[in-house]
Amino acid sequence: MRLSTKGRYAVMAMVDLAMHSDGRPVALAAIAERQDISLSYLEQLFARLKRNALVKSMRGPGGGYMLAHGADGTRISDIILAVDEPIRATRCDPQSPHGCTKTKMRCATHDLWAELSNQIHLFLSSVTLADVVNRRMLGASGRFMTGDGLAATVPAAASAAE
Repeated sequence: MRLSTKGRYAVMAMVDLAMHSDGRPVALAAIAERQDISLSYLEQLFARLKRNALVKSMRGPGGGYMLAHGADGTRISDIILAVDEPIRATRCDPQSPHGCTKTKMRCATHDLWAELSNQIHLFLSSVTLADVVNRRMLGASGRFMTGDGLAATVPAAASAAE
């Protein structure tokens, strides 16, 4: 399973917006330059984000975009879903009663992949822009990143439970 550039770039741009807003609108051109994303692509993504009420736009000199709900009120899952990025690990269409095999049955591992999709959605629903900006994420190293950027070791009991 792979998250497309649409979802990844939307999250990158929204994190950038959260980091550089300071209560003022941020120009898409500035986000595009900092994140090395095409301005026209960002315009398409932000049109969808605005349509889904995740950002609001300000016109004129000094205009740009602002978060509609603040960094604490914006979940990563909402961003990904706003740009029409499905969070699925199955080949099957979830709206279809048919499966993904030649016989139209569900494959033997369907429930495994469906549950993985659910877990990914639950995880992304539990993470806000503020969590990403403040580095309140558990990294691949098994260290917890604190708000000040310092790593703290996860207690052995917690890592053993994973």
